[in-house]
Amino acid sequence: MSKKKKNSFGPVAFTIVLGGALAVYGFGPGEWFGAEEQALVNGAEVVEGPMKISVTQRGELSAKNSVQIRNQLEGRTTILTLAPEGSKVEVGDLLAELDISSIVERKVQQEIAVQNGRAQLTADTQRHEIQESQNESDIKAAEQRLEFARQDLDKYVEGDYPQELESALEAITLAKEELEQAKSKWEYSKGLNEEGFLTFTELESDWLAFQRREINLKQAERAQKLLAIYKNKRDTDQLEADIEEAGRELARTRLQARARLVDFEAAVQTSSAKLNLEEDELSKLNDQIGKGTILSPEAGLVVYAREASRWGQGDPIAEGTELRERQEIISIPRSGGMIVEASLHESVIKKVKAGMACKVRVEAIPGSVFEGEVAFVSMLPDSTSFWSNPNQRLFKAEIQVLNGTEEMRPGMSCSVEILVDEIAKTLFVPVQAVFQNGGKNICFLDGPDGVQEVEVTTGKDNDVSVEILEGLTGGQVVLMAPPAGFQLKPGPVETETPGEGAEGVPPGMPEGGFQRPEGGSGYPEGARRPDGGGRPEGGARPGGSGRPGGSGRPGGSGRPGGGQDREGKD
Repeated sequence: MSKKKKNSFGPVAFTIVLGGALAVYGFGPGEWFGAEEQALVNGAEVVEGPMKISVTQRGELSAKNSVQIRNQLEGRTTILTLAPEGSKVEVGDLLAELDISSIVERKVQQEIAVQNGRAQLTADTQRHEIQESQNESDIKAAEQRLEFARQDLDKYVEGDYPQELESALEAITLAKEELEQAKSKWEYSKGLNEEGFLTFTELESDWLAFQRREINLKQAERAQKLLAIYKNKRDTDQLEADIEEAGRELARTRLQARARLVDFEAAVQTSSAKLNLEEDELSKLNDQIGKGTILSPEAGLVVYAREASRWGQGDPIAEGTELRERQEIISIPRSGGMIVEASLHESVIKKVKAGMACKVRVEAIPGSVFEGEVAFVSMLPDSTSFWSNPNQRLFKAEIQVLNGTEEMRPGMSCSVEILVDEIAKTLFVPVQAVFQNGGKNICFLDGPDGVQEVEVTTGKDNDVSVEILEGLTGGQVVLMAPPAGFQLKPGPVETETPGEGAEGVPPGMPEGGFQRPEGGSGYPEGARRPDGGGRPEGGARPGGSGRPGGSGRPGGSGRPGGGQDREGKD
């Protein structure tokens, strides 16, 4: 038989041992129970009638709708003051004060950083403005040089060159006239010389003057030719080249201006971005300082938060407690009723569904039974239950209290009885009266011919009783323990838990055996325990529990969450 199948007999063995102890200590003369229970010593009667199938579970009250007050400070901090738990608060009342001394120190440093950032941004902005002005001046100067170059070309083409050309032509005209005069004078002097009125020296002087004027004419003609053919073209090309160079210089000036301006713009943007970051950080620190004082957003009762951990529920919040970011500090229940937060053992998780009716009993309100309804059952086991008991799997569940009262407070302990099914008429016996022998369910029938072993087919079960489908009739008496000297045989060993009807599991045997949910006492309220009569020497089972695999209780107790009986009857 698998480990899971062996563990299913834990609650039964626990009840049998407890029954044996009651038989020894509780039913003796003058002990806990009176002599009226002496009729139950030998066994229990097979009862025919209605049978209620229910699961009983321990839990804790909680507000269905509440405001969670959490630590909004970054990192870790410490609680300095805290409103008393259970006190009534109104909107705006002080709930807690957190240690913000380190944040205040950071704020002072951040204010200095903001001031430095503003100064840096101002300096970079002014340098940017200066460079813009310098760029404008440089561009204007380059544009002016280009304009002057264009004007120089126009001036030359329309003024200088025509004037020079006209001067050259005038010089030729003058040279021609002077040449004519010099020629006339020479010819006249030549006649005078021939007549003896003029000396040869004077004649030679007039000849030289004539030759000089002829040379001057040729020079004037060459100058005009050079001006028209060469100098005009060269001067025009030079002036046009000056215009092109001035245009390129203007383009370079504009590019250089943009390049220089980009650096200053980048510096301004960087300084501005850094200042924004510093101001955002300062604003966040101011906001954090404001969150160090926590005021109540709503009116209600103060309930301290408790954090679940691998070791169970942790210590409540208190002054001096170190908090992490987003950790819950206080909850303030709103109107909207109460719920029960419970944990269901895996053996009963298939039985419980959302919408099932419940009975809720609050320990702080004795004698009152409240109506409830299963609102939620988790699909996955609670991870924190693995640490407290590796063999235990608990599933969180929420039960809505339908008729709660003002006496209910969050955190109160309570028990929940979940009604799974109700059989109008059937046969049932105590769960302690059914044993497994060699893979079969048996009972020991106490009749006129002595004790007989009877194979039975079981049906549904609850914390107290198990339904008998075949093998017994109403009114018969079954023993609560095997006869003296009877040895129960273990069933076949299996690697996996088979389903109903598989080898090693008798038909009708509930998968997992007769395990009780957490908090189940095994007996209805007001009923007294059978003492397991018929057990030799006080009802001890042969071989310890008398069941294969020992008690098989996970975690030692065999009951989820520690295995206390409902209403504290353990």
